[in-house]
Amino acid sequence: MKNNGRINVFSTSIRGALHKSLGLPCQDYSCARSVKNKLVAVVSDGAGSAKYSKTGAKIVCDTLCDLLINSDLKTIRRDVEQAISIARRKLLFHRCNPSKNSAGLINFSATLVGVFYQNNKGVFFHIGDGAGIAFKNGDYGSFIISEPENGAFSCETYFYTMDDWKDCLRFTEFENADRVLLMTDGVTGFAFSGDFYKIHRNFLIPVIEYLENEPRKTYAEEALRNTLGNNRAQRINADDKTILWAKLQ
Repeated sequence: MKNNGRINVFSTSIRGALHKSLGLPCQDYSCARSVKNKLVAVVSDGAGSAKYSKTGAKIVCDTLCDLLINSDLKTIRRDVEQAISIARRKLLFHRCNPSKNSAGLINFSATLVGVFYQNNKGVFFHIGDGAGIAFKNGDYGSFIISEPENGAFSCETYFYTMDDWKDCLRFTEFENADRVLLMTDGVTGFAFSGDFYKIHRNFLIPVIEYLENEPRKTYAEEALRNTLGNNRAQRINADDKTILWAKLQ
């Protein structure tokens, strides 16, 4: 948990049952930075088919958080694009990209769902699947969702490593929010209805209320891991799972 002023953050990533069975690591990653009344948080889902997707997920999360914490709402869209470009440039010269050109970025393929919040206003930035949700004014019935975007096939999504990534970058603004959650695709099925117009209250509300009443990082994040990693959750979705929760006020 990070507590700088009013903002608290908890997050966890767990390896899915499929990756365990194949001997693969968890390819999800998350990062958050907060200073006084400002928050940047990002989660990323590395593509299972990409050899270095865990590295791609980590680099985009860390880069965006490190750079955007110095940003402002007035310039955030431009700054997000620049930060993603810098993350891509890091991959161009990464030791695991011997070609040193954009063709090699496919091996680092990863989605991203992020949020920038400042002075009671915020914006989600999003490429691919996963989701973000901001609850407004303490009301579980009032929320803004940044929905996943998939391709023509259910298993197809978009990555920041693609050549046309700017065409897939989406922004969703919100204000008067007091809680924000970001999650990768392994969690969205538990959190939302299939059309993303409704939340699954039996999942999200207990998670949020537990975290709000548990100030100890170890206990809170262990509870998240247990919730996402129990046998029933793994049977429903065998993918890696990441969830990040932030209390803004």
